[in-house]
Amino acid sequence: MPTVPASRAPRQRTPAAAVVLSVALFLGTVLSGCEYEYSADRWDDESTSAAAAPTTDAALPRDPHLTEPVSGKELDAWVHEVLPDAAGQVFHTGFGTLEADEEREETTTVLPKGTYAVTLACRSARRVSFSIENGESELVDLNLRCGTSRVNVVQLAANAVLTIKVDANGPANYAYRVSRI
Repeated sequence: MPTVPASRAPRQRTPAAAVVLSVALFLGTVLSGCEYEYSADRWDDESTSAAAAPTTDAALPRDPHLTEPVSGKELDAWVHEVLPDAAGQVFHTGFGTLEADEEREETTTVLPKGTYAVTLACRSARRVSFSIENGESELVDLNLRCGTSRVNVVQLAANAVLTIKVDANGPANYAYRVSRI
């Protein structure tokens, strides 16, 4: 005779078991990342160096005034910062302030044959364009993102005279230096 399988009663979960399981899961998740170790001298209250380490968080926003053009002694200080002392012989240095859509053109003295470093820098909320020519030859054509300095190396024949053109779409400071390497 065929046997009839016995029917099983469905399993019932108690609410207390669900709560215990949820609490255990929550505590396991939260407490898994809570371990932290301090170095031996970091929290030494008797340490003589109580100064906090400087913040180096890359997410901190830059000071928006760093892109604003300056004048007077602030301009001189900025030029000294972005054009540090050159190792070679400096033949020409120029800097100034441009208004929006203004172009400035300057020329160097006669330069002897050799290899030169042309350092360019600007301070503005917008890019500044630099163009350097030797007669009819364009040596540098650069649209510089302000806040950085750029060094270009150029080889010049004897009796070269460089023409430096600077153009800004917004108010800007510019600086450049021509030095022999």
